[in-house]
Amino acid sequence: MVTASSCNIDEVVTAPPAPEIILEDGSIYSVKVGAEVRLAPEYKNVEDATFEWSIAGEVVCTERAYVYTAESIGEVYVSLTVATDAGSDTAEMRIDILALETPIVDIAMQDITVTVGYSKTLTAVVRDTELETTIFWSLNGEKVAEGESYLFEATATGIYVITATAKNADGEASDRVTVTVVEPSEMPFAYEFATTEYHTVVGRNLRIAPTKIGDNEGVTYAWELNGTTTACNTPYYIFNSMTTGEYRLTATATAGDNRITNTLTITVYAEGEFRRERTASSSSDFSAIVEYMPAPGQFIGDLKTGGFTGEELTMTAATAYAEERLREGNFVSLGAFGGYIVAAFDHSIENRDGADLAITGNSFDGSSEPGIVWVMQDENGNGLADDTWYELRGSEWGKEETILDYAVTYYRPSGTGMAVAWEDNIGNSGTVDYLKSFHTQDYYYPTWITEDSYTLRGTRLEARNYDKSGNGSLWVQPHYDWGYADNNSPTDCADAVNSLDIANAVDCMGESVDLNFVDFVKIQCAVQSKSGWVGELSTEVCGISEITK
Repeated sequence: MVTASSCNIDEVVTAPPAPEIILEDGSIYSVKVGAEVRLAPEYKNVEDATFEWSIAGEVVCTERAYVYTAESIGEVYVSLTVATDAGSDTAEMRIDILALETPIVDIAMQDITVTVGYSKTLTAVVRDTELETTIFWSLNGEKVAEGESYLFEATATGIYVITATAKNADGEASDRVTVTVVEPSEMPFAYEFATTEYHTVVGRNLRIAPTKIGDNEGVTYAWELNGTTTACNTPYYIFNSMTTGEYRLTATATAGDNRITNTLTITVYAEGEFRRERTASSSSDFSAIVEYMPAPGQFIGDLKTGGFTGEELTMTAATAYAEERLREGNFVSLGAFGGYIVAAFDHSIENRDGADLAITGNSFDGSSEPGIVWVMQDENGNGLADDTWYELRGSEWGKEETILDYAVTYYRPSGTGMAVAWEDNIGNSGTVDYLKSFHTQDYYYPTWITEDSYTLRGTRLEARNYDKSGNGSLWVQPHYDWGYADNNSPTDCADAVNSLDIANAVDCMGESVDLNFVDFVKIQCAVQSKSGWVGELSTEVCGISEITK
């Protein structure tokens, strides 16, 4: 029986074969947003065939090949039906629409005003992509260098716009910074203090220092205490009084015709004036977390291991997060250097013989991330942690490698998935790397910090971490001898709990200070380093409590 047009060989009639769609490269295609992808399978037996391409039931093309334009990220399923009088064949193809991997670039520097002779190496931080990326630098629109860094030298006065541009196959992006170069006599003059009111205790050294000071030549400083000129001619002043009462201190900076005077008040209290005795209801554990200010780090903002909710958009919310985590026995990460947490107690902690404080971390052999512990008395009795911090001396105190008054400024990334750039006050710069294999938060910069940069200050220890394998696979972070939190010290650590002694407190002059009691405890990450794929060294805290004898 003849059922279709056919070939007749020796009077045997055969039906022509039905059409066939051949997807030699598979049925999945990838394309980036805004680009086109051409779907063009191989065919068999398609003479006089019709072609029907459809998406979600709607016919979009009737040609042999279909060109799809990607409009938004996601998946699109395309159905193709080929038909002839001999039959039909159907195939489904998936198009994965991917985001463009356009580069994002940051210059780790803010707009500044400097004098002739200034020089600085600028570094461009670029978001990691799968595409090859090139970087070039422009000075006032003229290309001056290629690569990740550029040395700017201020040889003449003027306004210089420095631009770093990163470019790959998906696009390009730029960041810029403006450097205003002036003569020394034109340098803006500044001499500012964080507060006008200070307080201390009889017989203790109190360092009063400006938070902002101009980079001017020939500046002289003068201090008056209660109307009497002192011998001090430095930007800062060391105050010490053996008598209680209120003191008036004036600080004057003079540069040429410019003069700035600050009037400050210091109140001196008696030792133990606001001591709070332990009662039957007192707890050895901290009573409240009063401040949580981490540096950028891989667990900051992390919704899984870090335990963030994504709603920590204010300091109050962030502090509540940290307190809840500690009460549950979970770790709180302090991020990279300078990140800290402050705990209060419901009574004053006495300085008894031996260790007084127990700080729980998550250190183990080969993984120490030391945090310096600071203590404070409520010297003015207002219940706030706004008095003088005293560092608890550890094994690295006084060593040449240990840097006092070390400061790091962290910069908000320009986009998601980027490293956080930083620079310190001794001329170094670097990044807190984004580990996309382990974390998915947009970035490591704390969400509750609204400024585009912030600075953390403290004592820095020399980093000891090293790559034991030689190929980056095994990083070791050795312990320090004694005196630090999250430090697997054989001297003062048992089961990841470090024992600290208030008797090791030192003041701003590096001298031992006799504190009969303390009311607040601060733990601060003391290293600025990273261990390859493991990420930045960041002190973790799991508990803060008093050791009762």
